[in-house]
Amino acid sequence: MMLLNIVDEISSLESLVVGIANSNGGIPELKDVYDPKSRSHVLSGTYPLESDMVNELDCFVSILTSYGINVHRPDLIKNYNQIYTRDIGFVVENKFFKSNILPIRSREIDALKNILNSFDPELIIAFPKDAHIEGGDVVLHKNKIYIGAYIGSDYPKYITARTNLEGLKFLENYFPKKKVVLLELNKSNTDPKKNVLHLDCCFQPIGKTSAIIHKEGFSNKDQLLTLIDDFGIENCFFINSNEMFDMMSNVFSINKNTVVSDSSFIRLNKWLIKKKFKVEKVSFREIAKQEGLFRCVTLPLSRKNEQIN
Repeated sequence: MMLLNIVDEISSLESLVVGIANSNGGIPELKDVYDPKSRSHVLSGTYPLESDMVNELDCFVSILTSYGINVHRPDLIKNYNQIYTRDIGFVVENKFFKSNILPIRSREIDALKNILNSFDPELIIAFPKDAHIEGGDVVLHKNKIYIGAYIGSDYPKYITARTNLEGLKFLENYFPKKKVVLLELNKSNTDPKKNVLHLDCCFQPIGKTSAIIHKEGFSNKDQLLTLIDDFGIENCFFINSNEMFDMMSNVFSINKNTVVSDSSFIRLNKWLIKKKFKVEKVSFREIAKQEGLFRCVTLPLSRKNEQIN
């Protein structure tokens, strides 16, 4: 029986699932594209090649395994995109939550069947049909669970809106001792520089006290100011719309001192190094073309129990 344990984003990682790009279905039809960045690359003829994405993921996995981390991969579904495992499920404490995701992606969870069978079935939780949530909208820090969501009445018209208030409330019921914090996100079906697909596209805790934040990604300014206060403005690295488009906040922590970042993030990487972080650099420029990066391709299952205050 595999034990699950995720209480934050930064404790030493023990095991996780990393997505695969093999047999990913090639260039999709526009009607099958579910984010504006992928749409822009389909239209411009720059949609990523499968071989390039496989190589980028392999380089990332090599870094993870060099730290002794147990890396699981989904079973292969032919001609199907299985890169972004973060969205199909997530772990909080010792529970695995199956996300309610877009119907076009509904088969992705089937590829985790062998992994799920190693968990205690009583700790696998499915959301009700009307409670939408994806793992990229769930960020853990200290005693808080930050939830990125879109709560407007026009929610159904946004294919980029993946988490609603019902999803937040359902999750909140399982963790009465934690503070669940709503962060409302800006959405666009067509402009990737104005669309925040998930919370981790505009916010990411780094180490004990630092955070990467894209201020323009949040539609509620009071919520944004409270978020900045949680970390202290002096500990925040603010990114602009072009950097958000490049997925600069979507880095990934191996432990409280080590961060995997894109080699093209010169400004961020200098800041991280100045803050005494070890930065493992990988090029993820092709993966990024589908509006996701390192955190999006990962589904952490277990981190060590560490006292991080």
